[in-house]
Amino acid sequence: MTSEAGTAGDRRAKGRPRATSPAALERLAFELFARQGFDETTVDDIAAAAGIARRTFFRYFSSKNDLVWGDFEGQLRRLRGLLDGTDPRTPMMDAVRRAVVEFNRFDPQEVPWHRQRMELILGVPTLQADATLRYASWRAVIAEFVAGRTGVPASAAVPRLAGHLVLAAAVSAYEHWLACEGRAALDDLLDEAIRHLSAGLASVPGDTAS
Repeated sequence: MTSEAGTAGDRRAKGRPRATSPAALERLAFELFARQGFDETTVDDIAAAAGIARRTFFRYFSSKNDLVWGDFEGQLRRLRGLLDGTDPRTPMMDAVRRAVVEFNRFDPQEVPWHRQRMELILGVPTLQADATLRYASWRAVIAEFVAGRTGVPASAAVPRLAGHLVLAAAVSAYEHWLACEGRAALDDLLDEAIRHLSAGLASVPGDTAS
């Protein structure tokens, strides 16, 4: 294993500064994934390319899989905040649709990186176990919002169903977006997909805005 000082010297010789932030490590790792493949790229490869020691990598991310997801917990807090900030008079599924669409808006310069992130998440088999756990957390945010609107526990059937269906709609929109290779806007696809759910869930008993 190369020492941190030695690796840093190698990196400086190649003209690239050390990557010393989560965002910088993500970008560098994504470059390696694109060239070598996700499974073929190791944490040691990423650390060496970044000019840091392996142990320094683990100060930022608990694993290579964790790096792909970025600040997932922070993003969940953002989604929860968008839902909590909706007008109580807005129909439940309209509120969900608007929050999910806004949650998935990105600056144009960020779109290529987000596309690569989602190609990895949706297309690499070794990331699917991680996806199962994280999707459960994402569904829970939707279920909690629906539970609050309908006056039932988040563990009840309708909130659970809403979480699963909204996630399925979002994933299908993302798959279509990736397949279209930029010919369709992500926010339009998400909006359309969730609208298809609204007719079935708009009249859920207890929705205070119905």
